[in-house]
Amino acid sequence: MASLYLIPVNISDAPLENVIPTGNHEVVRSIKHFIVENTRTARRFLKRCDKSIDIDSLTFHELNRHTDLAEVSTWLHPLRKGEDIGVMSEAGCPAVADPGALPVEIAQREGFRVVPLVGPSSILMSLMASGFNGQGFAFNGYLPIDDKEKLRALRDLEAESQSKNRTEIFIETPYRNNKMVAFLSENLRPDTLLCVACDITDPEKESIVTLPAAKWKNHRENYDKRPAIFLIYRGNQTEQRKGGKRNVR
Repeated sequence: MASLYLIPVNISDAPLENVIPTGNHEVVRSIKHFIVENTRTARRFLKRCDKSIDIDSLTFHELNRHTDLAEVSTWLHPLRKGEDIGVMSEAGCPAVADPGALPVEIAQREGFRVVPLVGPSSILMSLMASGFNGQGFAFNGYLPIDDKEKLRALRDLEAESQSKNRTEIFIETPYRNNKMVAFLSENLRPDTLLCVACDITDPEKESIVTLPAAKWKNHRENYDKRPAIFLIYRGNQTEQRKGGKRNVR
C-alpha cells in the first residue's frame, strides 16, 4: 500500500548524520512527490540527504498560510494511484505546530498508511532538557502580541501549570525573543520556573537554561533572531521527582 511519509528536517546546522537517522535517507530517495512548507528549504534538505537525487524530477506542493486549502486533497492523487508522498515542514517534525496536519487528516480519513519518521522535535527536546514535568505538558503555539492579552494568557498558563501539575510550552517570533524573555521575567511569579531553549541540536550555539523567573532579569544572553522555545512550570515538583507509575515510551 502506498504511504504518506512524515519526514523530519534538521532544526540547526549540525551535521545531518547527528540528527537524522540514515534509514530516513532510504525513504527520501524513493519518493517523487512532496508536500512541503517551503520548496527551497525542502530541495536543499533533500540534496543534503543525497546529492545524487534529481531534484528537478520531483513534484513539490507548498502548504503554508498562503495555500488554498481546498487544493490539498488533489495533491494526494499520487497516493490514490499507489505512489508514496512525503510531507516536510521547514524545520523539525511535520504536522506538529505547522500546516502539515491537513494532508495527514485526509490520508487517515481515506484509509491510507501514514508513517511518521524519527527526527528532531524542539518541543520534546526542550522538554527533556528543562527538568520540568514530562508526563503532563501542553504546547500553546504563540502567545498574543498585545501586552495586555499576553499577560492574561500568561496568568492562565501559570494557573494551569499549578493546578494540573503541567509544563506549559510556547514559542515566539525569533526577532522578539529578547522582548519575550524580559516580559516573562517581569510578569511571571518570581518562583515560577522558566526554561529558554535555543538553537537546539547546534553543537556550538545550543543553549538550554532553566531558572526561576526572578533570576532571568540578570541573565545575559542575546536570543534575538535565534530559534527558541519557552517553557514554564509551577507544578508540584515533589510529585514530579517521584515520577509516574507507568513508563510511556
